[in-house]
Amino acid sequence: MKDVSVAIVTGASQGIGRSTAIRLARDFSAVVLAARNGSALEEVAEAVMAAGAEPLSCALDLSQVEASETLVRKTLDRFGRIDALLNIAGAVPQIDLFEMTDEQWRAGMELKLHGARRLTMRAWKALKESQGSVVFMSGSAALDPKPAFAAVASTNAAITALAKAFAEQGIKDGVQVNSIVPGAVMTGRRRSFLEKWAPAHNMSIEEAMKRFPEEAGIARYGQPEEIAELLGFMVSPAAKWMTGTSVRMDGGEVKGI
Repeated sequence: MKDVSVAIVTGASQGIGRSTAIRLARDFSAVVLAARNGSALEEVAEAVMAAGAEPLSCALDLSQVEASETLVRKTLDRFGRIDALLNIAGAVPQIDLFEMTDEQWRAGMELKLHGARRLTMRAWKALKESQGSVVFMSGSAALDPKPAFAAVASTNAAITALAKAFAEQGIKDGVQVNSIVPGAVMTGRRRSFLEKWAPAHNMSIEEAMKRFPEEAGIARYGQPEEIAELLGFMVSPAAKWMTGTSVRMDGGEVKGI
């Protein structure tokens, strides 16, 4: 029987968040699922239960200020503790730097950066009590900013810096904090983007899907399950001495040291 342990996964309704929630069910006795799509969360909850953990679904929008308070309160009311927080939620618009509006900038950063910041702060006391772990989700665009991905790159770079700041406090408080920098992972969101991008560039979807790995110098796209395995390790006892670290998993896309 597993010891009582609770992980919160945001963005749990699809993609990397979904795969991570199911993966963590092997190691945690309970997994709290947070996302805006309530019906999709219920499907993930069934998979989490089948994998061996008790799920708690929380359909809410973490870009809203009060949502972090609600999520932490529901978790503590149900389970009484928080052992791991995985901040995965957040889709930032991929719009050219010279076309993106102030409102689009604000909306893009509100969920992925500020939503994660607020939730981590609100959960900190419980994480301190459990000597728990936090992981922030950044991305490889932070390391190679382009005009077409300016908002993604800026937000991801800010998340990496934010994780470092939390980690500094975590050393004092006994909370492990790291960030992860995934490369091109084939999720439903990426597929939808390519389906819109391909015809605008006179390509078939197959051609568009083939083009990016070739240009990035990687053999293939990553899979959500591969990132989930890394995240599972990062909040495991085996990784407990690792803190303040930004871990990159990108198939070799970033060639610099």
